[in-house]
Amino acid sequence: MIYIYNDYGGTHTTSLAAAYHLKQLPQSERKLTTEEILNVKNFNQLTKEDFGKIIFHGTDDEGNSVYTLGRKRNKYVVPALKELTLLLQEKHQFDEKIVLSNTSPTVPIALSIGGFFSRGLKIDFIGVPFLIKGAKQCCDNVYRLVENTKHVGRTSFNENVIILENKMYKGSDPHSAKV
Repeated sequence: MIYIYNDYGGTHTTSLAAAYHLKQLPQSERKLTTEEILNVKNFNQLTKEDFGKIIFHGTDDEGNSVYTLGRKRNKYVVPALKELTLLLQEKHQFDEKIVLSNTSPTVPIALSIGGFFSRGLKIDFIGVPFLIKGAKQCCDNVYRLVENTKHVGRTSFNENVIILENKMYKGSDPHSAKV
């Protein structure tokens, strides 16, 4: 099986998701530390030249490959990947299941601001603190998204290509429920 976590830039929530998936981050819904966030492979490291590249992060404990993808605002990238995969599966008897999981719904405003300053304007001293704050805000949601993505991947659907939009993670914070 192949997992591809995707979002706008492919360097923040997707990198966190890949790290959670590969158990490189603590497998819990606790807040990450600044050091843990900054040590995640490719977190805030990718540039505009990396958009559209499918980046390998590793193999999980079940032998599945984990990738990330920065797709910008292009809503056609993921459907095109699905169509290409189905074509390859039909033409070349390629039967690997692929799960494309969108991490964009987990992105809080602080992460967007941080990405704009750090990746867009190259002003890290302003952007990185926002990125850390945003990553701490969304790490619970990213962790839960990854757990759901792996669950869906293990489930036997008739489809070989599964697209998860993950809208249920938009703005939800399991610790902010009103009593």
